[in-house]
Amino acid sequence: MLEKRRAGILLPVSCLPSPYGIGSFGKAAYDFVDFLKEAKQTYWQILPICPTSFGDSPYSSPASFAGNPYFIDLDMLAEDNLLRAKDYVKASKNTKFIDYDNLYKVRSAILKKAYDNFLKMAPLDYSSFVNNNYKWLHDYALFMYLKDKFNGASFDVWEDKYKYYNEETLKEFNEEQLGFYYFLQYEFSKQWNSLKQYANKAGIKIIGDLPIYVAYDSADVWASPNMFKLDKNLKPTKVAGCPPDAFSDDGQFWGNPLYNYKLMKSDGYSWWIARCKRAFELYDIVRLDHFRGFEAYWAIPASDDTAKDGKWVKGPNYAIFKAIKKSLGDKEFIAEDLGYLTESVYKLVAKTKFPGMKVIEFGFDGKKDNEHLPVNYKENIVAYIGTHDNAPVIGWYEALTKKEKGVVNNLIAPTSCDDLVDKLISMIQTSVANTVIIQMQDYLHLGLDARINTPSNKAGNWKWRLDEDYQSASLAKRIANITKKASRC
Repeated sequence: MLEKRRAGILLPVSCLPSPYGIGSFGKAAYDFVDFLKEAKQTYWQILPICPTSFGDSPYSSPASFAGNPYFIDLDMLAEDNLLRAKDYVKASKNTKFIDYDNLYKVRSAILKKAYDNFLKMAPLDYSSFVNNNYKWLHDYALFMYLKDKFNGASFDVWEDKYKYYNEETLKEFNEEQLGFYYFLQYEFSKQWNSLKQYANKAGIKIIGDLPIYVAYDSADVWASPNMFKLDKNLKPTKVAGCPPDAFSDDGQFWGNPLYNYKLMKSDGYSWWIARCKRAFELYDIVRLDHFRGFEAYWAIPASDDTAKDGKWVKGPNYAIFKAIKKSLGDKEFIAEDLGYLTESVYKLVAKTKFPGMKVIEFGFDGKKDNEHLPVNYKENIVAYIGTHDNAPVIGWYEALTKKEKGVVNNLIAPTSCDDLVDKLISMIQTSVANTVIIQMQDYLHLGLDARINTPSNKAGNWKWRLDEDYQSASLAKRIANITKKASRC
């Protein structure tokens, strides 16, 4: 339980300012930590920092245990004599939105140049990093090396010799071939740990995100196929998604492979324990994405095109959290208990004692007992105006129907869009919720073009970036005053 009254800001690392097209663990990240401290915040909530692939979503990663090489700061590599300024001049594309195509084209060559220089230095702690993380690191490196070998093709169409994970066969690859991928994770870890230590020293805790599912074409599925519901050809038999609802007649077809929970239970959920252990190496607090999927999950035939014909299947329920606690001890989790909820889901949240989530943008359906309205909050929750899946307040309000705006106006009585943002921030900050997290976009009064993700859209997501001139003493002071007034610091 997060028992103290505290506040934080949601801002993905990718959204930080940077001269190189995407946020990184460099100077802007340290500046943001300083901003959070000045603004009297306790938490910096980020999205998953694992690698991204097709679609650019951090919730569909090719390696859930690994870190995203795009976040490695190039200037810091230069400070360590791994690059010279001329080596990464092509990376200087400071676009308003993240250009993932350009990153894919130019970043790998720059990092390989850094690796060539790294080989001449061999830091003393490099070997211990590799040894301490060998299992997931080796699987990640093998997977990425083979992806390159087969020109990016999905693992299920590789030669059978490599398609089916076999430790004896894979011994043919040596560290000289895999070393580049080891290096990427070493530099990622080195830079991230330094930033996290800086944040912790400043009194800032990192809230990270653990996606419930992994991508099919991933090191996770390739190296541990028995942990997933696959056929003899390693094809998924059922996949993940959400059932039809008021927002989508077809539901949401995510396509992630489902877990073989029967086998996982028989070995004490070791795969999940290892994944959570890794998450707490990266973050102070872990938000469990799609928490209701642990109670029951929507299983869709893999051959379908929509989620309409899926079925609810019972999940591992409390047993998985009991096993995690037994192995790792008491850890701070947040349960993302949004979406279609049943009494069984509410009971599971209560049994774990994890704080659940409430989103004020979901509260204006005209019902006074709506659990997302601040007047109905309980202490052990994390309250949001909106998450990364929601529009900033101004964009959200402008997209409402006339009837929906009427409900908001009756409850809030805003004089303008800016006034609406400020009143919602005040409402949520002064609520009884122990923890409040607000998107940076709302403190800046930004609109729909600053939305991070629209779940029903397959394109245009994960691209928004923060302007370099966002910081000001007056903004930090305004946020600090709001936080102090709400007794959250």
